[in-house]
Amino acid sequence: MSDLDQLVASAEADFAAAAEPAKLEDAKARYLGKDGSLTALLKGLGKLPVEERKSAGAAINQAKVSIESALTARREALKTAQLEAQLATEALDVTLPGRGLPRGSLHPVTISLDRIEQLFRSIGFDVADGPEIETDWHNFTALNTPENHPARSMHDTFYLLGSDGKLQEEVLLRTHTSPVQIRAMLAHTDRHRDAATMPELRIICPGRVYRVDSDATHSPMFHQVEGLWVGEKVSFADLKGVVADFLRRFFESDDLKVRFRPSFFPFTEPSAEIDVAFMSGALEGRWLEIAGCGMVHPNVLRFGGFDPEKYTGFAFGMGPDRLTMLRYGINDLRLFFEGDLRFLSQFR
Repeated sequence: MSDLDQLVASAEADFAAAAEPAKLEDAKARYLGKDGSLTALLKGLGKLPVEERKSAGAAINQAKVSIESALTARREALKTAQLEAQLATEALDVTLPGRGLPRGSLHPVTISLDRIEQLFRSIGFDVADGPEIETDWHNFTALNTPENHPARSMHDTFYLLGSDGKLQEEVLLRTHTSPVQIRAMLAHTDRHRDAATMPELRIICPGRVYRVDSDATHSPMFHQVEGLWVGEKVSFADLKGVVADFLRRFFESDDLKVRFRPSFFPFTEPSAEIDVAFMSGALEGRWLEIAGCGMVHPNVLRFGGFDPEKYTGFAFGMGPDRLTMLRYGINDLRLFFEGDLRFLSQFR
């Protein structure tokens, strides 16, 4: 066996003895590295007689090919062995059942909104909807809100920018769901314009609203439910009966106390704040303001297409977020909108 054959055999033996990639690379350096055995033979070709260089060079190159082939084969063998060992330690039993996904649930405010809609539908109210981006006319003017009212200020209301980057004082994010009442009245009176007697209009308007406010009991985005009943003989007594009955059914408390305090709103006259007092639990005997209400102002009826000499109506507005806080004993409004699953999972 020639020296080159012995060199190839030695390299193959060293490669086969290398049990890990690092050892294999060390063995490679002994033969193919800068100072390796085969590299030394290639460098020594220049010292050979001219007539021997060609045949010697061909033999050395053939030995190099054999050594590189053995090196590649050993690398693949080590890689395969490593993969098999990993598969053996990380084996999966495909017959085991898969990991189950956690069960979701409705948001607590959504639960309250569904409950409110159900209770009002049961007494003949329809559910109305409208755009969240409103005009100044629907949001303020048609609701008898004067031009200098604080609610029109940018400190309270989100006005939108136009495509030119300038503030559009006529376009805003609605501050309440009252614009839905105006839209519903206009659609109702237009639909029954030729009727001898205008049918009653009974609606609630749930939805998101926006105001510049944020703390433990306020959020820039929150929910509101407003109600409207317009007819020929609608009175404040009807208002008290509807609201008091709803609150007792919502909180499932027949002994819930409800009171109406005189107040002022531009869109109702007379107006009142609605307070409740629980007769048991942590809030026993404590009066809490939860809504506003009143008889629809004649100007608002006119804007809605009704004749205030013939028709009357009442309206109310309440925050389902606050109702939800009271129902479940939650003390921070921000929990509803932070997306913390530790909080939300309690309502599954």
